[in-house]
Amino acid sequence: MKEVPSFSEALRVWLKIGCLGFGGPSGQIALLHSEIVEKRGWVSEGEFMQALQFCMLLPGPEAQQLATYLGWRIHGIRGGIVAGGLFFLPAAFLLWLLSLLYVKGHDVPLLMAFFAGLKPAVVAIVAAACWRIGTRTVTTVRLSVMALTALALFSFTHVPYPMIVLGFGIIGSIFVSRPSPSPASPLPSGGSWKEFFLIVLSILALWVVPIIALVLWLGSQALPVKVALFFAKVAVVSFGGAYAALSYVSLHAAGDWGWLTSGQMMDGLGLAETTPGPLLIALQFVAFLAAYNAPGILPPLFAATLASITACWALFVPSFLWIFSLAPHMDRLGRNPYIAGALAAIGAVVTAVIAHLAIWFAGDLFFPDGTTGSIDIVPILMAFAAFLALQCKRIGIIPVILLSGVIGMVMKII
Repeated sequence: MKEVPSFSEALRVWLKIGCLGFGGPSGQIALLHSEIVEKRGWVSEGEFMQALQFCMLLPGPEAQQLATYLGWRIHGIRGGIVAGGLFFLPAAFLLWLLSLLYVKGHDVPLLMAFFAGLKPAVVAIVAAACWRIGTRTVTTVRLSVMALTALALFSFTHVPYPMIVLGFGIIGSIFVSRPSPSPASPLPSGGSWKEFFLIVLSILALWVVPIIALVLWLGSQALPVKVALFFAKVAVVSFGGAYAALSYVSLHAAGDWGWLTSGQMMDGLGLAETTPGPLLIALQFVAFLAAYNAPGILPPLFAATLASITACWALFVPSFLWIFSLAPHMDRLGRNPYIAGALAAIGAVVTAVIAHLAIWFAGDLFFPDGTTGSIDIVPILMAFAAFLALQCKRIGIIPVILLSGVIGMVMKII
């Protein structure tokens, strides 16, 4: 590793990455590699790859966790806080503005037509993510059976998502054998158990105390409180990245609880894809819209903004907990065959839950009057074209989304 950069120099780089981190997790990881490894050499290639493999074991957004790890590796805890925080804060502010435009723009037909045009592209994006993740995670007959079983559970039962993840994780740890990874360059070993528990307790207190204060202020039935409690659970069980978390939230927020519709969920995902930072930020839109529609005793905009803040707090603070407490022990955890088997099975579950989300979005969009009604052929053709464009990899996600929205506006005019 080269000479440690100054904190102010690193701060400028983390802010740059937070503002330019488009393209989803793969694009963000590539940007981190380019800026931190190739251009500046602040960490070695071996350290970067081992850290990436470790972050993929954790629940939550792996790219943001990787940025947090790199900041911690260079400047300790303060570096991790800055790197991880700046990775999502620009996107959070931008999506708050877009969410405000969304709720205030219902009287602008062309704007609503643009949002309607986003939906076929979102179906294509989720389907492409399912295909991409599935080809990487469902690699054996045993894992294929697990994925199909999980998809059936999501589609025809009410078994909670965390229970399905836990159950398949246990099955995978017993029945799925995974080879140990090849040795990588050694990384710093962990500190004492006392230091480990001190870090865990400190971050847990920082995470939980504001949520408790919110409950005492507004009561347990207020939407910002429900958002905080639900998204805190999402942060702990969202293995497999943003699409798995979005699928889990959709099952409840846009399904059981009616916080928003599946169409609005697609709009939020489409808007989030146009911002930098982790795709998990799309859940901020869910929180904003849910609280705006049911503000309780608070003004709608204040309730929506408060819910947005609590959503980000509940979702992203645990990432710092995982990194600061577990990163020193990453080598031992990554080589445990039982953990590797459990994660392989959870990968199959992740593919299933994303497939369920794609089917649900497509059903609502292609059959607007239900399965007994007529088929809307235009969004089917748009989604198919968007899927092909994404698969050929010549057109990025953002151009596909913007073009789909423009087509929606053109169709409204003609």
